[in-house]
Amino acid sequence: MPYYPPAPPVTQADYSAAIQAHLDAKARERQYDGIHTAIGYRDDPNPNFAAEATALFAWRSAVWTFSSAELAKVMAGERPQPTVAEFMGELEAACPFVWPMERAAMLGGELPSE
Repeated sequence: MPYYPPAPPVTQADYSAAIQAHLDAKARERQYDGIHTAIGYRDDPNPNFAAEATALFAWRSAVWTFSSAELAKVMAGERPQPTVAEFMGELEAACPFVWPMERAAMLGGELPSE
């Protein structure tokens, strides 16, 4: 039977890369190059772009705040180390994102003032 060495341990860089890819993928849903480009539209004269950028900016902060706190717990031994996939599932549950126009539709057509 062949020997298969264990997979290398998951690193902080692995989590960070997955988190950044998640942020960028969300921005690309609306044809932005990535999260950094998208949040640059916060003061755009187009109210839809500005609303999306403002929402993504706040969400990015929430995502990194949650991620930093949870990964600090792993480093402190306060919780078991999750796989990257497990962690991303936790992240999506803890920090959901709804596009402003979708939220507006849920609220009767008014763009939220955030």
